[in-house]
Amino acid sequence: MSVLPYLVAAWVFLVGCYGLATSRNLIHAVGCVAVCQSATYVLLLAVGRRNDGTAPVFSDLKPGSRPVVDSVVHALALTDVVVGGTVTAVLLALVLQISKRHGTVDPDELSELRG
Repeated sequence: MSVLPYLVAAWVFLVGCYGLATSRNLIHAVGCVAVCQSATYVLLLAVGRRNDGTAPVFSDLKPGSRPVVDSVVHALALTDVVVGGTVTAVLLALVLQISKRHGTVDPDELSELRG
């Protein structure tokens, strides 16, 4: 088992977090959140991967005769993609409303939102 996919997932997550911390634009921040979430795709696919595994289709062989990959992890990754798209769409809709009401997408210029 290789540690490389886990390192790639951590690197992608940290790049997204760095972009989020240094962002001066709300649209860029939404993109960085999407990059952070894409690290979970890599992580889920790394967890479900097997070097000698095949697709879990048992039409011609009996179960247990060969190693298979875990299809639940792949289903979770697909669900994660759908949730990520939904979260990105909602965040972009919020940025659009902020832009319409305040005329800017710079978080430092949104003084009316400070408490």
